[in-house]
Amino acid sequence: MDLRYPPEAEAFRLELRSWLEANAEPDLAAPHETLERGSPALERLVAWNRKLAEAGYAAMSWPVEYGGRGASLLEQVVFVEEMERVQAPATVNLIGMPNIAPAIMQWGTDEQKERFLPRMMRGDDIWCQGMSEPDAGSDLASLSTRAVLDGDSFVVDGQKTWNTLGHIADWCQLYVRTDPSAPKHKGISCLLVDMRTPGVEVRPLKTITGDLGFSELFFTDVRVPKAALLGPLHEGWKVATTTLAHERAGVAKLHLQLRRNIAELISLSTRTILPDGRRASEDPVLRQKLARIYLEGEYLKLLSDRAVSGLLHGRATGPEGSLAKLVWSDLQNHIAEVTSDVLGPDGLGGRPGAQRVSVRAASIAGGTTQVNRNIIAQRVLGMPRGG
Repeated sequence: MDLRYPPEAEAFRLELRSWLEANAEPDLAAPHETLERGSPALERLVAWNRKLAEAGYAAMSWPVEYGGRGASLLEQVVFVEEMERVQAPATVNLIGMPNIAPAIMQWGTDEQKERFLPRMMRGDDIWCQGMSEPDAGSDLASLSTRAVLDGDSFVVDGQKTWNTLGHIADWCQLYVRTDPSAPKHKGISCLLVDMRTPGVEVRPLKTITGDLGFSELFFTDVRVPKAALLGPLHEGWKVATTTLAHERAGVAKLHLQLRRNIAELISLSTRTILPDGRRASEDPVLRQKLARIYLEGEYLKLLSDRAVSGLLHGRATGPEGSLAKLVWSDLQNHIAEVTSDVLGPDGLGGRPGAQRVSVRAASIAGGTTQVNRNIIAQRVLGMPRGG
């Protein structure tokens, strides 16, 4: 593995660091109120998004012809590192920018690209993604939401669930079944749907922590213009593959946040007094647990660096993505568990308590732990498929 930053990447680091020192705002990364349409927290994030766009930092990886920076891979890594250093959020379109935009670039018409990409980059339009259904979660090909072509419109009926940002989204990249007689990976199409269209109902789902990050979407006789079709009719699986490939490739960046969390927890353990009068950092069992998550964090960084190094040397993305996602998921849970051990009863409330109950989602988001283990078993270890 050879991962060294060239002079141009370090020059970009200095440029970005200077800009962040002049423009980054405190407490943007973790607003204290739930994001809701029209809320001050959301308005601040959108304003920050526009500031990033005006400075040329909102779309680092996008090609220049679509308004992006066309940055090199290491410049993108530097951007993530510096944003994490000051704990500044990236764009408000956490689904749209990495997942939906690449699909529009590859499959969209010129009109779709001109209409959607600039507004997405600036945060003027917020996007969500209609994939999961009550009976089609990780198995996207089992979706049953239907779209029937009627003249110049598709008529959509069905339900989506676990929809991120649906309660504040302006647009949805929606996957529907347009040919129910085709095999399940065929006959799927992708539509770009205005969330204000009559017949679209959004029901926010309140999680155990009280957040409204997910929603259920209901579509009842929703008429979507035929021009909203993204990619060829009945070929939505190809569009979805484009989207998911980008989603999973971004997981490797998450080691920065987790390693920060680990450092904060180790520091906390030196200030926390146990019932026996010792500091938590002096307890041999807790020290072993802290050492374990520290090493897991460094291992996650190694996987990330290896993946980046491979790309720099012309190697296609290999198993590092699935390995990094698996380690990331497990490590998030381990950090929450050790935090509870360090704090004891004090870890049951406030931010630590919320983290403890919400962290299980890390085993599902971006590909379930079970699916990733199967991928690793088959494609890395060469094990046969189960009977």
